[in-house]
Amino acid sequence: MLRLRADWLLPVTAPPLPDGAVLVAAGGRVAAAGPDARVPRPPGVPELALRHAALLPGLVNAHTHLELTGLGGRAEEDDFVAWIGTIRRLKADRTCGEALAAARAGIREGWARGVTTVADTGDSGAALRALAELGGSGVAYHEVFGPDPAQAAESLAGLRRAVAELRPLESARVRLGVSPHAPYSVSGPLYAAVAGLAAEEGLPLAVHVAESAAESALLAHGGGGFGAAWARRGIAPPANGVTPVEWLERHGVLGPRTLCIHAVRVGEEDVARLRRAGAAVAHCPVSNHRHGHGAAPLAALLAAGLRVGVGTDSEVSVGATDLLAEARAARALAGLDARAALALATAGAAAAIGMAGEVGELAGGAWADLLAVAVPPGASAAAVEEAVLAGGPADVVGTWLGGRPVYRRGGVTVP
Repeated sequence: MLRLRADWLLPVTAPPLPDGAVLVAAGGRVAAAGPDARVPRPPGVPELALRHAALLPGLVNAHTHLELTGLGGRAEEDDFVAWIGTIRRLKADRTCGEALAAARAGIREGWARGVTTVADTGDSGAALRALAELGGSGVAYHEVFGPDPAQAAESLAGLRRAVAELRPLESARVRLGVSPHAPYSVSGPLYAAVAGLAAEEGLPLAVHVAESAAESALLAHGGGGFGAAWARRGIAPPANGVTPVEWLERHGVLGPRTLCIHAVRVGEEDVARLRRAGAAVAHCPVSNHRHGHGAAPLAALLAAGLRVGVGTDSEVSVGATDLLAEARAARALAGLDARAALALATAGAAAAIGMAGEVGELAGGAWADLLAVAVPPGASAAAVEEAVLAGGPADVVGTWLGGRPVYRRGGVTVP
């Protein structure tokens, strides 16, 4: 057991509390959280007092590519189709061991930046292995590719093998999912087949969708950079006159366990489709801006009642990842207050990835994933939320995962 107290407790789902505390049970879950005077002090339980700091739920990153850690600055193309080609080559050049080392580094970097849970996509299996090995928390969606309908059976068979190999690594804190990558890299038949596999195996599903103009052009009229790439390979355009979200709907991909990554180019009808399906959205504003994709209609997504969390994407897209910077960008885009913006990186992201009530909040019974951030002495309740949101990696005082210290200022505590 462990007891932590701080000048401020930020539940995120409720107003800040001055002089707050959290009691961590022996199993790594929150036993109690609230005003210090009301949180029990069991005999013999160590207590850590954090001065000039706010204690809040560990951050939840709704979209990462951990296997790409260390590749920042290696793909600088402005054209998104060309950039995707470079990413494919960079991934192909990495060994399995290098991908695993990258994922480990990405997890530890996240801890140093207050991120305790991730929703990762990749096709190496490295993220799930690293999370299991380090005692991390998150969902690792295993990617599958195959734009040619003739590839569907082979691609699905490969995905089945990967699921069978990775499933034993699941735990109470680490989950496996599947990810048919994107409309420009997955055929309609493969989408339908993967959706069927996800339902059969009870797996969550994630998909990059409605991200770029080139993707929309491919489905609208077979044009754009991806259309040209398909033509060079002798593959017929997948559709005509549909939006990417509509294409997913037609193939049974959308549902309550589906995480739609990016969702930039979505109109009112697409928002309605997502709402009807009960799908969630991983919003990555910094990555969207870097690639020139435009601004997702975040206010409309939230107004529709969709579950939305922010994600950093990869350091290949955005450089050094900073989830609070993503929350600030989302705030500016949708006109949110500080608490609502912080929720996109905690409780909102947890709900988006199917982990509501487990992570991203300080309620009793949730995992005791905690983040301490330095705040100015004497700050008011409103000012402390603003201070935390304005913070960066240098302001992180400590990070705890299930009550276990994984980062304290000055270095990572490696399990």
